[in-house]
Amino acid sequence: MTAPLNPQSRREALQRLAADELDVLVIGAGVTGAGAALDAVTRGLRVGLVEARDFAAGTSSRSSKLFHGGLRYLEQLNFSLVFEALKERALALNRLCPHLAKPVRFLYPLRKKVIDRGYAGLGIGVYDIMGAGRGVPHHLRHLSRKKTLEYFPSADRSALVGSIAFYEGQVDDARHTMMLARTAAHYGALVASSTRVVGFLREEDRVAGVIVRDLEGGEEFEIRARQTINAAGVWIDEIQAMLGGRGQFQVRASKGIHLVVPRNRINSTTGLITRTEKSLLFIIPWGGHWIIGTTDTDWDLDKAHPAASQADIDYLLEHANTLLADKLVRDDVVGVYAGLRPLLAGESDSTSKLSREHAVASPVRGLIMVAGGKYTTYRIMAKDAVDAAVHDLVPPGASSTVPRSCTENVPLLGADGFAALWNGRSILAERTGLRVGQVEHLLNRYGSLIGELTDLIETDPRLARPLDSAPDYLKVEAVYAASHEGAMHLDDILARRTRISIETWDRGDAAAQEVAELVAPVLGWDAAAIAREVEHYRKRVAAERESQHQPDDLSADAARLGAPDVRMGGGS
Repeated sequence: MTAPLNPQSRREALQRLAADELDVLVIGAGVTGAGAALDAVTRGLRVGLVEARDFAAGTSSRSSKLFHGGLRYLEQLNFSLVFEALKERALALNRLCPHLAKPVRFLYPLRKKVIDRGYAGLGIGVYDIMGAGRGVPHHLRHLSRKKTLEYFPSADRSALVGSIAFYEGQVDDARHTMMLARTAAHYGALVASSTRVVGFLREEDRVAGVIVRDLEGGEEFEIRARQTINAAGVWIDEIQAMLGGRGQFQVRASKGIHLVVPRNRINSTTGLITRTEKSLLFIIPWGGHWIIGTTDTDWDLDKAHPAASQADIDYLLEHANTLLADKLVRDDVVGVYAGLRPLLAGESDSTSKLSREHAVASPVRGLIMVAGGKYTTYRIMAKDAVDAAVHDLVPPGASSTVPRSCTENVPLLGADGFAALWNGRSILAERTGLRVGQVEHLLNRYGSLIGELTDLIETDPRLARPLDSAPDYLKVEAVYAASHEGAMHLDDILARRTRISIETWDRGDAAAQEVAELVAPVLGWDAAAIAREVEHYRKRVAAERESQHQPDDLSADAARLGAPDVRMGGGS
């Protein structure tokens, strides 16, 4: 049996966090923090993980949803970062989470016959060689204009002379991050979302733990820990400020937005990657949709709910349309999401030139800070942060009794047995009464944990039906999000456990009531609580829509802040 994350497990975790001294406490359950908790607990340490909102509620649910090697970093001659990322991509695709991460073919369109094919071909060729045999097909191909149009019939024929085909890895970032936290809990970590750090405990010259507030009940209590890891991403400076000073490095937030459009609006069998004057533009296959991104602009407004403006949306549509014969318009956009990258600040004012490499520092004894990096290399960031914590756990001169990181060989829950179940998916469909397509959908989201969902369906066969207002998802998935995946609020389910908030034209407005009623028995909601959750969610949708019609960041931010956070105290 796997360890579920649910209201009962959270209550038990909070009780033990208040009672026991930990070896390592991790602040922030984005991908780096959840990865650090898994790294530490699989070394045999007593570990806690606290998160102010939901798992992956910030940056880690709002990425381009790729495990990629960082093609753009070849231009900066940062070969070590590219090589490291390619290795991590292979681990994710092959060993750690094959149920969540898949290889996807991309085209790099060429606009000038000689210059583009030589320049881009050389770069992608080096990239391909560095990643040969690492998780995706080693299959770089130079395609003629005619062959490119066969793969990409929607192309503007006057805009390209050919293309280069290669592969990257794709991942549902929010589910992956949540599964990291759940796997950490499975190995014994004490995991609690809706638990905000409001202060630090000090003993002489060292940090001895934190003071937290339970945002569901309002109580404050202390968590004592020999080492605390601050993995709060773009909030790292705010956490550091609680100690009365700045850290040893500065983090700047870069806003990246993405658009979601229906799959039938672009006729292509592959994804697309091209350059803009500021960054790379991705057009990424995503089930029945395409994800188009991203922007890369400085952001110094509200960090909890970064807003996409009309200018951001127009920028992406304009650049995507340079490749398309049938131009996209604003009405084609089903969903929009905006996220903040935590970048290590440098000399340049342009966030696109700030470092994607990470740094680990200890500004005060007992406190480790980790920042920067990219989603693909989360495991390395987590390992380095825990290595620093372990170094301080062991007295000088003593031989370490703490094992080295083993997460390279620790598959996430749902990975073991996935391949066998995938091969037998037709038999599984016959046994469960589900359609083969539904079984494939569940396997690609839950892997070998699919049995936990079919058990729920056996108890209540109605859960095998699709949601009325979001038929790409089954009703059992909403219930399972609350009973096993740590969802505490409606937004957690519609925006992160599923992607209903960006995949339906009404952004989940109609599904809100249906899902709230499904999960109410699990989460202990009465009629008033259901109404409150639905109202909060619908206000969020309305505020996001309003922000996306504003001309600039300042007005978009003001519009988005019209909807308060459902958790007590709002904010981060």
